[in-house]
Amino acid sequence: MAAGGESIPRLYTRTGDRGTTGLAGGPRVDKDSPRIRAYGTLDELGAHLGLAIADLPEGLSEFRAVLRRLEHELYVGQAELARGPSATAPAHRIEERHVHRLEADIDRFDAAHPTLHSFVLPGGSRAAAELHVCRTIARRAERELWSLNRSEPVRPELLAWTNRLSDLFFALALAANAKQGISEIPPDYSV
Repeated sequence: MAAGGESIPRLYTRTGDRGTTGLAGGPRVDKDSPRIRAYGTLDELGAHLGLAIADLPEGLSEFRAVLRRLEHELYVGQAELARGPSATAPAHRIEERHVHRLEADIDRFDAAHPTLHSFVLPGGSRAAAELHVCRTIARRAERELWSLNRSEPVRPELLAWTNRLSDLFFALALAANAKQGISEIPPDYSV
């Protein structure tokens, strides 16, 4: 995976056929190492985010700009994680400003739906359902980053940013339903 600025000469190299992959500017590591699982989960989130953007209805155009920006930010986070702990820091990294911007987005979209009084089923509109899938992938990415942090310290800004991602997807899902006139459904625990 190119870690920002590098070219990708061809799609296959055969160097991973034995279960390892190369970090940008660093050593080879197991394909199931905590670092690879962490940035692989961010990659998965980006792929699903692309689907969510493609499926957004016209009435949610304000969501599109935020989601497109998140796609780019995911690559910044992946580029940072694709470098080994001893490698030179990438030119671009997730910073405190990214965390603050997510918090501002959360506040804005959280104000765009009725107050919740319970948990809600992850659905309603297709847009909301896909944003809920993004939320759960983001939460898994956060868990993967904390696993990595046990053996290789992860910068606090990247950890906080990843934590806010799932909150933003939740707020966006609720706002998407509200904007489309779809009510949230609380779980029925008596079934």
